[in-house]
Amino acid sequence: MTRTARSNAAIVGIGQTEFSKNSGRSELQLACEAIKAALDDAGLAPADVDGMSTFTIDNNEDVDLVRSLGIANLRFSSRVGHGGGGSVGPLAHAMAAVDSGLADIVVGYRAMNERSEFRFGQSQMGNTGGAPGAGTGFIEWSLPFGSATAAAWTSVQAQRYMHQYGVCNEDFAHVSVQLRKYAATNPNAWFYKKPITVADHQESRWIVEPIFRLLDCTQESDGAVAFVVTSIERARDLKQPPVRILHATQAIPRDFETVTSYYHEDVTRLDASVACAKELYARTGLRPDDMQVGMLYDHFTIAIYWHLEANGFCRPGEAAEFVKDGQIDLDGSIPVSPNGGHIGEAYIHGMNNVAEAVRQVRGTAANQVKDVEHVLVSAGMSGAILGRVD
Repeated sequence: MTRTARSNAAIVGIGQTEFSKNSGRSELQLACEAIKAALDDAGLAPADVDGMSTFTIDNNEDVDLVRSLGIANLRFSSRVGHGGGGSVGPLAHAMAAVDSGLADIVVGYRAMNERSEFRFGQSQMGNTGGAPGAGTGFIEWSLPFGSATAAAWTSVQAQRYMHQYGVCNEDFAHVSVQLRKYAATNPNAWFYKKPITVADHQESRWIVEPIFRLLDCTQESDGAVAFVVTSIERARDLKQPPVRILHATQAIPRDFETVTSYYHEDVTRLDASVACAKELYARTGLRPDDMQVGMLYDHFTIAIYWHLEANGFCRPGEAAEFVKDGQIDLDGSIPVSPNGGHIGEAYIHGMNNVAEAVRQVRGTAANQVKDVEHVLVSAGMSGAILGRVD
């Protein structure tokens, strides 16, 4: 039985590099820059850090970061799987480490040269050669038939949703237009001052016809983002107003696959996000209408539909009309990713959405939502609710 129990951990610093298509430096340097910026934001030094968490697929080893940054000793170190779906996992691990006393100051980070160095679809084919039986899990049933990208994998799930609820590709355009609208007024976004129209979306080339066009897809970005977590008590002595992690969690339901949900009884819903939402609301005592902002993982436009429905902002099959009605705009019922998300700002595997959630609670965002008390961060296989410290 889930009990109501809010965490006593808080985010006290955020940092990031610029977002680009060619950083011109190593992923190790990007990670160090973002972590140092987050520590400076908090008013802490590298020697204060005794915990660290990131992704299993991040190429930076903690031992290299310890040496490069001047960290004295790590008492806690962890890595989270599940790709972008697990992107709130490092925050959950940092929260748990601080609440349990395993560490006092925990840094979470993600650094990637995903455009200039490591492009997911090409790297998958390059690492395995597309040979029959290559890879594990769903990959060994995909690569031999030329299905080597997230767009191809996600399109199978998306097509069923489109069929069941009468959605077409033009409906997705409204998600892309909204996120690019936000990005156009966010100086940190790659697509700053570059809004698009529905017509622009419909004129972009097909990636997986008739499911996804180019403007339905997330960006490929170079960059890094980091955050710093400590206790609320310690946070009161630092530079920034703390942003409380009311709760953060992960979910790996039976029959779930990273990127795909092929084995679910109902592939039109995101079961992992449903499970995260159930726990987040139960543990915090909050409801969907208590959220002022939703930071929703948008690897493709349809993902916004799945997160809106899984987290209770609208009912199954209603997301397309919900978005068309302007409900995810700044004056809507749940503004979604006012930084522009991954489609508009950058794709740093979900971590830039965590940073934006902090800015929204602090009241310092480029596209600031009024009177923010709670922000939901949903990545699918992980999620969190952040809020003000009472």
